Amino acid sequence: MTANEVTPTPVAPSSIGTSLLRRDGVEKVTGSAAYAVEHPVTGAGGEPPLQAWLVTSTVARGRVVSIDRSAALAHPGVVAVVDHTDAPRLAETSDRELAILQDDVVDFRGQIVAIVLAETAESAREGAALVRVEQEAQPHEVVFDADTPTYAPEQVNGGSETDTLDGGPDEALARAVVTVDATYTTPYEFNNPMEPHAATALWDGERLTLHDSTQGPRPVRGTLAPMLGLEEEQVRVLAPYVGGGFGSKGLPHAPEMAAAMAAMTVPGRPVRLAVTRQQMFALTGYRTATRSHVRFGAHPDGRIEALRHDTVSQSSRIKEFAEQAAVPARVMYAAPHRATTHRVAELDVAVPSWMRAPGEMPGMFAHEVAMDELALHTGVDPVELRVRNEPDVDPDTGNPWGNRRLVECLRRGAERFGWADRPAEARATADGEWWVGTGMAASTYPMLWMPGNVARVRSLDGGRYGVAIAATDIGTGARTVLVQIAADALGCPPEAIDLDMADSDLPFGSVAGGSSGTTSWGTAIVAAAQQFRADHGDHPDPGVETTAASGQYADMDGHALHSFGAVFCEARVHRYTGEVRVPRLLGVYSVGRVVNPRTARSQLLGGLVMGLSAALFEDGWRDPRTGHTVTQDLATYHVAANADVKQIEAEWLDDVDELSTPMGSRGIGEIGIVGTAAAVANATYHATGVRVRGLPLTADHFLD
Repeated sequence: MTANEVTPTPVAPSSIGTSLLRRDGVEKVTGSAAYAVEHPVTGAGGEPPLQAWLVTSTVARGRVVSIDRSAALAHPGVVAVVDHTDAPRLAETSDRELAILQDDVVDFRGQIVAIVLAETAESAREGAALVRVEQEAQPHEVVFDADTPTYAPEQVNGGSETDTLDGGPDEALARAVVTVDATYTTPYEFNNPMEPHAATALWDGERLTLHDSTQGPRPVRGTLAPMLGLEEEQVRVLAPYVGGGFGSKGLPHAPEMAAAMAAMTVPGRPVRLAVTRQQMFALTGYRTATRSHVRFGAHPDGRIEALRHDTVSQSSRIKEFAEQAAVPARVMYAAPHRATTHRVAELDVAVPSWMRAPGEMPGMFAHEVAMDELALHTGVDPVELRVRNEPDVDPDTGNPWGNRRLVECLRRGAERFGWADRPAEARATADGEWWVGTGMAASTYPMLWMPGNVARVRSLDGGRYGVAIAATDIGTGARTVLVQIAADALGCPPEAIDLDMADSDLPFGSVAGGSSGTTSWGTAIVAAAQQFRADHGDHPDPGVETTAASGQYADMDGHALHSFGAVFCEARVHRYTGEVRVPRLLGVYSVGRVVNPRTARSQLLGGLVMGLSAALFEDGWRDPRTGHTVTQDLATYHVAANADVKQIEAEWLDDVDELSTPMGSRGIGEIGIVGTAAAVANATYHATGVRVRGLPLTADHFLD
């Protein structure tokens, strides 16, 4: 769709800033919201969907020697078994993650080697267990450690430079009076949204319709269509309700291709595929492990003279993903001499991908624990240390800040948390058998704006307006806040807005990722609404419409646009068992104008809980013999549950950032997790005097 490009003007808030009830609240709490495998899709003759089950490899590297399907096909209810010998041939196979069943090569443990289709899920599961796959194992490399060979990627995730250098950091570190020199590690972490990756696919011979659990219908269409040899208009992707994603559903993965290919083998018959919890640990992306070597050189008063952040992450041999863990160090603190580097280790493993705040989460863990160590070495309070190193301009670009306000977050958080009463010494406070300590960390996340978004505004009967964009609500509240934005842009109450979204046939909407959704879609909606008023006036005839693309609104060239925050934590560590508990957690943020306080608080609290979970529990273990992730369920891979989350609070500064969006807002989905694990780690040090430089903070670290 072509549309005039319009640069919007700021919107006066009326609905924006109010706690409007979620538009999808009733459907979700009553169970009427249909998720990816719940849509009532039938075949041309009214046939119900076939159920698909994936058969996966059990070697880390090798080839499929043979597949015996006879027992599976003889099982009651099994209709077909698809493998590399008879699967549809793809037109494009350069993406080895998505180019499934095209040959006999096995690239990693858990790769799809066959798909079983049956009348029921039970028959499909049993049929999959009866498929006999003979595999030939070949030498493999699956261990990521300090001896693993690495290389420098051309760029890291998000398009950032691989390395940066300002001044002479090595020489400055050598002459520094106070130094920190330590290595920090984060483990493999796995997205586990409530709704697993799932899809319902129907191929009618001309068009593929995919009800998908995705963060971006248009990106899925744009990726799958050329690989399948189809025009984009031949693929329709719908995602009206998505049960969480956290980045794992931001890019299409192999299960979506499996559903599409399976449907194309049974034209006219829908196919449903829900990935099991165990299969998600190999097939839907994960956060790579990281190792960060951080060095600070400072003056006795804590002012940083030099810093280096050198990070290594793991990728897959078949598809590169380079975690941008050192990028946050480029913007956080003032230092005349600075360097950052990224290196990648390539292994025979599943492909890592986005997980909430990729780069920022593991990188800021390292950076902010190192800052706590610098505070200890200089005798400067951790909050004051960050204030003393506040940069006047962005250290990376030299641009003026758009709206930093980190110092205000630090001061406000310290006041609310009672930081002034904190003893300076570690292991100074005990409550019975528990050591008690407090810690803090700063957080940041860039303001991301995705180009190309298009929205349509149409006048309906009775003073109502239809607003359409192929955006996705993955549970964050987008369906609600976009209504508020549209209402203010059109000068009407939110009740007058009918929002159509989550359909690739609608005007282009970018992925719900990188905290860019509301920013990018909302800007496009404002542009379309303002152009609609210019085209049709305040009293339009029913049926008239305007479609507009948003010109770049954010001043990303002239200013450094980021969100910032401060996280404060109280930790209790049992002196005999080493158990860690977190009774208090507070985050204070500068995120621009908040469109809906109700949904914003939910997002920030969710990020804090996810950061707490990473701090205390999450740890994926890979068997070095087979490449198998053995912690592949929620029993062995523990995530924070109700009993683990005590008093947790999030607040934000009264803020407006009209350099970023016409709404004055910035994204909030990611920043809540950034800095949280570091704050917990710093609090456990203050409680016990034991410095832990690797996640998670398990009990064994704190036993005398």
